[in-house]
This record gives sequence, structure tokens and C-alpha cells, in this order.
Amino acid sequence: MNCDQHHCADPRPFLYRWHRPFALLGRHALAMLHHLGASFLFFLKSLVMIFKPHQPAAIARQVLLIGAHSTGIVLMVGLFTGMVMGLQMYYALIDYGSEAALGSAVALSLVRELGPVLTAIMITARAGSAMTAEIGIQRISEQIDALQTMGIDPVKFLVSPRLAAAAISFPILTAFFDLIGLAGGYLTGVVLLKLNPGAYVYRVHASLAWVDVYGGFIKSLVFAALVSVICTYQGYHCHLRTDGRGTQSVSLATTSAVVLCCVSILVSDYVVTSFLM
Repeated sequence: MNCDQHHCADPRPFLYRWHRPFALLGRHALAMLHHLGASFLFFLKSLVMIFKPHQPAAIARQVLLIGAHSTGIVLMVGLFTGMVMGLQMYYALIDYGSEAALGSAVALSLVRELGPVLTAIMITARAGSAMTAEIGIQRISEQIDALQTMGIDPVKFLVSPRLAAAAISFPILTAFFDLIGLAGGYLTGVVLLKLNPGAYVYRVHASLAWVDVYGGFIKSLVFAALVSVICTYQGYHCHLRTDGRGTQSVSLATTSAVVLCCVSILVSDYVVTSFLM
């Protein structure tokens, strides 16, 4: 007995069309979890390798590249950030007759939030992208494979010095950013807008507590770990990308590293702040 074609049609194509978006979502979620787990193991291995012999010279060289060479851009951004904040907050506070509190507003904003965050983003743009591109080129040119053939651990040789150098450089550059930002606020508020210099300095000194200072340094260390691990991980595994091959994979890995670092910095800033408050 032949059944009606309408009732005997295979329902699987219809179900597949409805299930496909959920399947794609699950596939992306599993891939993200895989990368998070692999990145964490990558971080643990590189952290252990820092304490192996013959690392101080490599770490010092990376401090020069990551920290010292980024000082200029960090100082320039810090100066103009402080000047802009001084200008904006002066005109916001003057409406309430509280312009004397300009020093407190600039100091707390810089030390608690803007100093660590903008410093990390500037280092990501300048040194993090270079880190990813350098390791990525070494991967596609088979230099990392050559290191493994010679019995040299690539993570110890390439990743651990950069992680240690970032942990050293980020807090120092954050302190530079904070200082030059406070100077920029002083330049705008006192020199240009004729605010009382004693009031500005007193407010800066009175409003900042030790918890604000070490909170900013804790954030800078968290950002240092995130930036160094994300950038080195993307470069180290660029050959596994499915959206590009060869030099294209390096450029895509560099772009992904910068975007992921910026997003991770902002997300982790919220998380760390919620614990410190």
C-alpha cells in the first residue's frame, strides 16, 4: 500500500534546518573552550619555564623590546590623557563650585582605571602585535620545528622570556603613565586654567590611598599575563588556523591577538575591579 507523499516525506531535512544554528553555536562554543584550555596550559608551561637556567639574558632583552621601546608612546598618551581629563573635569566641576577637587578626580581616575588599561592597550598595539608576528614568522618558516629538532624547548626559548619581561615592564610603565598623567592634569588645571597649585597637589595627595596604588599594579600584572600569553599563543599556533595559510595566517593571527587582548583587558579590568572594591 502506497502512503501519501506528503505524510511519508523524510522529516530530517526540515529538522536539520532548525538544528543547524544550534549546532554551529555549539561548535563555536566548544572551539572557544578548547582554545581557553590550551591557552591556560600554555601559560602554566611558560610560567614554569621562567625559572629554568640561562633565562636572565633573554628576559633582559625582552624587557628592552617590550618595556623600554614602549616608553615613548606610553608617556605621550599619558600626558595628553591627563591634560584632557583635567580640561573636561574642570568644566564639569566648576558648575558645582568644586573645581578645587580637580586633583582628586584626575588622580583617582588615572591610578585606578585609565593608567593600567591604557598602558596595556598601548603596549599591545606596539609590542604585542610585534610579538605575535615574530613568533608567527618563526613558525611558518619552520624555525620552531628546528628548535625542537635540536632539543631546545620553544616555549622556554620564545615564550617564557616575554612573559617575564611583560610582568616586569607593565607595572613600571603604568607608574610612568600615572605620573605623567598627573603632570598633564596639573598643566591643564594650574598652568592653563589658573587653578591654585597647592589645592591641586593637596587633593592628589589626600585622595590617593595605598589600596588605589597597589590595585593599579595588580591590574597591570593581570594585563601583562593576558597580553603576553594571548600574543605568543596566537603566533605559536598560527599554522593551525583554518582561515589562512602562510603569511596570511601570520597577519590574521596578529589581528586576532590585538583584538583579543583589548577585549580581555577590558573584561578583566571589570573582574579585578569588582574584587578590589
